[in-house]
Amino acid sequence: MIPITEFKGRDVAVFGLARTGLAAARALAAGGARVHAWDDSDVSRAAAEAVGVPVTDINARDWRSFAALVLSPGVPLTFPEPHRVVTLADAVGVPIVSDIELFARAVNALPAAQRPKLIGITGTNGKSTTSALVAHILREAGKDVRLGGNIGAAVLELAPLHAGAYYVLELSSFQLELTKSLRLDVAAWLNTTPDHLDRHGDMSAYVAAKKRIFANQGAADWAVIGVDDLHGAAVCTELTRAGFAHLAPISAGQSIGRGVCALDGKLVDALSGRSEIVADLAKAPALPGRHNAQNAAAAYAVVRALGVDPRIIAQAMNAFAGLPHRLERAATVEGVRFVNDSKATNANAAAQALAVYPRVYWIAGGVAKDGGIDDLAPYYPRMARAYLIGQAAGDFSDALRGKVPVTMAGHLEAAVKLAFADARASGEPHAVVLLSPACASYDQFKSYEERGDKFKAYVAALANAAPERNGVAPPASMMRAGPLPRNKP
Repeated sequence: MIPITEFKGRDVAVFGLARTGLAAARALAAGGARVHAWDDSDVSRAAAEAVGVPVTDINARDWRSFAALVLSPGVPLTFPEPHRVVTLADAVGVPIVSDIELFARAVNALPAAQRPKLIGITGTNGKSTTSALVAHILREAGKDVRLGGNIGAAVLELAPLHAGAYYVLELSSFQLELTKSLRLDVAAWLNTTPDHLDRHGDMSAYVAAKKRIFANQGAADWAVIGVDDLHGAAVCTELTRAGFAHLAPISAGQSIGRGVCALDGKLVDALSGRSEIVADLAKAPALPGRHNAQNAAAAYAVVRALGVDPRIIAQAMNAFAGLPHRLERAATVEGVRFVNDSKATNANAAAQALAVYPRVYWIAGGVAKDGGIDDLAPYYPRMARAYLIGQAAGDFSDALRGKVPVTMAGHLEAAVKLAFADARASGEPHAVVLLSPACASYDQFKSYEERGDKFKAYVAALANAAPERNGVAPPASMMRAGPLPRNKP
């Protein structure tokens, strides 16, 4: 834990008691603040109390007594309208901050010689994989690494600050829009496609929130930015004109005069202006597809900016295990490969998965994002059949009509069974059942993680039933444990 001492002896409101809110409440209390934590959910309040976080109905308090409001990232700040607690805080001039802002202020309060290295990574897609890959490479290089933020542990749950440590932070647009003091030694922005517009209102506001990752950087700091989309390319031009001394454009497919790119499966380092192949991505099994090539290029640029040897980087990439729910190989059952890409919560992310495989039995659906799946049209010829679940099933079926055979599965378990039966019956070598929903999960699941875990459980059930399907008695290890039958007298 990183204790926050800035508000020692003062009253601080914390609203939103999921992972980041609980961590912020504990860190503030550890630093001597009087914490008043609240959530609109009875379940969340009970969970907070169960772990010792004091719960107070802040709606009934005089807000003039609060030194700050710590707002969880999922709470609307401005659009479609400010949350009630935001309005209350604004009315009496209470500063609104995020857990990332508290972390940044704690770092800035240290003498320069005692500050750790800070690496921040954002983007619409790929930021979790890239953050994990950066952390992995740095560990392989012998560094003291802490990974958190929007991935894994909340930032204030990480080990205490000290010189020599490397904090690798995945940063969402929600976190960045409330962060004013964060200065990153290396900041990376991977890509930008429409997402979270229900929270930001439009693309300009979304881009503005993302762009905050480069705020406060100094002459010695590095900015890494993907230029394969128009928004990233425009920001790269803007940073160039602003005089950024250390700017590393990255691309998956474009040759870059001074930066890092992935071309034909090879990673090319042109940071010095001279191009050199530094890694063969075919040797990195956890990084398939064009999108992972971009992730690899970004991770390479980040760790090179921190002085890591290219040979160590290439070796570490080859050994990288990948992350759950991101093109995760769940199992192969009777020749059918199951791939868990539950993290694909929008069409752009699903497109990246579909681009990897020439033919798939595609499981999709949930709560659709703006735009639906129109952008997936180039991949329709790769879909042997679509198995649709959740709220979006009807709309997706309409979009696919006449283009892709559709089965309305309704629920994930049925989709897995139906897709397996069709893939198995097809006789295709190396048939692939791909869960890449292009949707949020919260119509049927608590999170994309739960959705992915359920998918793997259903696949495991198919694997366990394989001997029975094929008329073979299951091995003893697969049989249910129980008492042995007694011999008759």
